Amino acid sequence: MKQKRQFILAILSLFTMAIYAQSYQVTGTVTDSNSQPLPGVTVTIEGTSRGTTTDFDGKFSIKVESSENLIFSYVGFNEKKLQMDGTRTFNVVLVSGVSLNEVVVVGSRNPNRTAVDTAVPVDVIDVTELLTAGPQINLNQILNYVAPSFTSNTQTISDGTDHIDPASLRGLGPDQVLVLINGKRRHTSSLVNVNGTFGRGSVGTDLNAIPAASIERIEVLRDGAAAQYGSDAIAGVINIVLKRSTNELTVNVTNGAYFSKNSNDQTGGSDGNTTNISANYGLQLGDKGGFINFTGDFDVRDEYSRMKEFEGGIFNLYNTVERVADNAGYDITNLLDDDVSDVIQYGNAAGLGLPLNATKADLQSILSADNTTAELTARGLTRSDFNMRVGQSALRGGRFFANFSLPLNDDGTELYSFAGVSSRVGNSAGFYRLPSQNRTYTPAYINGFLPEINSAITDKSFSVGIKGKVSDWDVDFSNTYGKNEFLYTIGNTFNASMQSASPTTFDAGGFSFAQNTTNLDISKFYEDTMSGFNVAFGAEYRVETYEIYAGELGSYAQYTADGQVITLPSQNPSVDFFDRARPGGSQVFPGFSPANELSRGRSSVAGYLDMEADVTENFLVSLATRYEDYSDFGSTLNFKVATRIKATENTNIRAAFNTGFRAPSLHQLNFNSTSTIFDQNGDPIEVGTFANDSRAAKLLGIPQLKEETSRSLSLGFTSKLPDANLTFTVDGYWIGIDDRVVYTGRFTGPGTGTELDNLLAQANAGAAAFFANAIDTESKGLDVVITHDAMLGGSTKLKTDLAATFSNTKRVGNVKASDVLIAAGKVDTYFDEASRVYLEEAVPRTKINLSHSLTTDKYNIFLRNVYFGEVTEATNNVLRQQVFGTKVVTDLSFGYKATEVLTITVGANNLFDIYPDRAALAFSDGGTNRSSGRFDWSRRAQQFGIGGRFLFARLNFVLK
Repeated sequence: MKQKRQFILAILSLFTMAIYAQSYQVTGTVTDSNSQPLPGVTVTIEGTSRGTTTDFDGKFSIKVESSENLIFSYVGFNEKKLQMDGTRTFNVVLVSGVSLNEVVVVGSRNPNRTAVDTAVPVDVIDVTELLTAGPQINLNQILNYVAPSFTSNTQTISDGTDHIDPASLRGLGPDQVLVLINGKRRHTSSLVNVNGTFGRGSVGTDLNAIPAASIERIEVLRDGAAAQYGSDAIAGVINIVLKRSTNELTVNVTNGAYFSKNSNDQTGGSDGNTTNISANYGLQLGDKGGFINFTGDFDVRDEYSRMKEFEGGIFNLYNTVERVADNAGYDITNLLDDDVSDVIQYGNAAGLGLPLNATKADLQSILSADNTTAELTARGLTRSDFNMRVGQSALRGGRFFANFSLPLNDDGTELYSFAGVSSRVGNSAGFYRLPSQNRTYTPAYINGFLPEINSAITDKSFSVGIKGKVSDWDVDFSNTYGKNEFLYTIGNTFNASMQSASPTTFDAGGFSFAQNTTNLDISKFYEDTMSGFNVAFGAEYRVETYEIYAGELGSYAQYTADGQVITLPSQNPSVDFFDRARPGGSQVFPGFSPANELSRGRSSVAGYLDMEADVTENFLVSLATRYEDYSDFGSTLNFKVATRIKATENTNIRAAFNTGFRAPSLHQLNFNSTSTIFDQNGDPIEVGTFANDSRAAKLLGIPQLKEETSRSLSLGFTSKLPDANLTFTVDGYWIGIDDRVVYTGRFTGPGTGTELDNLLAQANAGAAAFFANAIDTESKGLDVVITHDAMLGGSTKLKTDLAATFSNTKRVGNVKASDVLIAAGKVDTYFDEASRVYLEEAVPRTKINLSHSLTTDKYNIFLRNVYFGEVTEATNNVLRQQVFGTKVVTDLSFGYKATEVLTITVGANNLFDIYPDRAALAFSDGGTNRSSGRFDWSRRAQQFGIGGRFLFARLNFVLK
């Protein structure tokens, strides 16, 4: 009997083994920790080359044997292994990390929408990965090298814009992209760009006030969204999602510098050292998933310069007289009076052979002659001693951000908040004030001087809200406040009209912008209506305040020879030896006067309705409309309609049409000041910016500002090749903007004592500029994104991304000039040729990014090539509009995981030390854009900067 039982058991065992040896089909769904399906997950049979990937709904199907293991892997998520035991259905949850296809906050208020199935293009950027492997550490540069439709570069010799980098999306202006944090509107900077840079006349968001280490991911919506989010979203939306991690301390220490053939004024070596230290840590709160996450960082950035040597005139013969007299112990302020005997005495001591009976007029003619070469030798100086700082400014700053969430019950009610504070001080320099210029008071600076702009930028923000369920509706009530302040201290400078009484440092004033936004958002998802229906509606109330602070008297005033402040047209300023009027105000940046000082505010109220329906599993329709009313210019109604059609299991077709608007900023409505602007030849002119409600604007027939309005259309598709682990998205777009706000050219007075002349004199200016709805524009382009994920065996992963943008923006129709301007022949000043180039050709219209990331348990190799398209010099002289050719910049880094907590990374940005094309030595008209050697590379047309090769090393600590 016992033998019989053993025989039966043996037969059953063999039968069971035969069953388990047979192949069978396993199916299932892969989701993230939020129960959202993950498309594109690689599913492989361990130890074999057999595998598959999940479809758009996260589903997979694969044939296995009972002895095999399934490996589930996806970039940004922890790998998961399952042993086959005969079960034919598995639902797999992948944990942690950021996926390009996870649920997105921006672009759709449907809580179940992922980036690949939205009706409009959304890029999701894993900032944590880039901070570990990439060379860039500030947010503007991170986005510039990873998001092809995004452009931002460090500016030079452009006043406050040296310290806050203007940024754009799809080639539009910095103020036509809306920035959100955790889905809430972010305030803009207080700085308006009025100098010679891309985005001139616009106001952007200071992205560098946000520590990159605080960010989990960035969502870039590349489509008009004013109907969903309000003003500023014509080009798209950038949503910054803050970290929520807990019980993990992450510390990054990065140090790098430029090692370039053109470092140190083109003598080679290294310069521009940059150090950044950041730390992130989160704590759990309660037992319902609450947290508070903190981030702090500190960085120091040294300046660098790429100017070889000044080639123009520096000294005249009068400066020779000054040198000889000064060496003799003579007070050279006495040379400035009408008693010319001392000038003749010391001039002849210098061997100039001046006539003893020469008059001052005679001496002015003789002594104005250039004597640079001889004086450089006599003073033991070189031309390079008169260089400017053409490159990046020095910056030192710290940032602190916190992100907080506390569930209050088991029904989903949650109290949340996030806040940040940033403080940054910067130092940049302007044009060198030469001893032969009337701007230089040589008794104080006998060899001239390089004036400096010292900025103090503070940024504060705080958001708090509560969300939860009310009768099956999701309700979110929040308030967000933000303020940006920019103050100027001008150093190593002089008010030349004050002569010996002038200090060398001035408080020049500044400005601030504050914004408070209150939102109520209500939504509900109907799972059983059609194939899913989401409805959202809400309201917003926003209050904004813009202020300009006056500087000290000497920073803006012009003085007479006897030290009186000029307040009347009949008063004359002090003059130099050649009877040239000495300019007032602090050199490089005249301060704001009490006449500029103001505090202006406005409010807006808005309501929106947003509906999105999966009519069938293959057909989605989205509709949004928004009404907004501003206290200072009226109301606007906008809408958006979008659709997505699932053409096949792995292909989506999507399209959208929307109208939009951008309210003129309070800065554009109210900014007024006097700035020193240098033209293409390096000649200075004081330009007064007047508000549109000013008397000067009325004299020229320039109307009040009104909102920009837009229409945009996008059409594209997304496709997957599961067998090849490839994902494609291709999106074309067209954007038409009416009444676009620009910063005009410079209007000069007739010089005949007219009212405009008097207004310019009162503003201590020689020309006037305004903000105006001067033109209509049209933008069109194509965005392409291709992603490939591959498992190369074991833990080795290769992720490849190709992202490209091809764009074109141009003015359409006639310039919208008044009859007064037309009659005066000033249409070409109202919207000048330089403004056209800034708009159409000063930033790359083509940018292609190809990146590869190879990771193993111990190593990480990151390789990226970025192709920057051509740009054009922004100048009013058509003959000098040089085109700078295309370039490819290569980034490469190597990371090594030395221990479980320490990763060491070394690498380079611009590995091959590529520079833009140099400025041409001469044009057909005999002129040049080099400004006597000041600019070997253009400061008006930007591709990727002029720093050259940047080498870095990084230590990354992760303690769990």
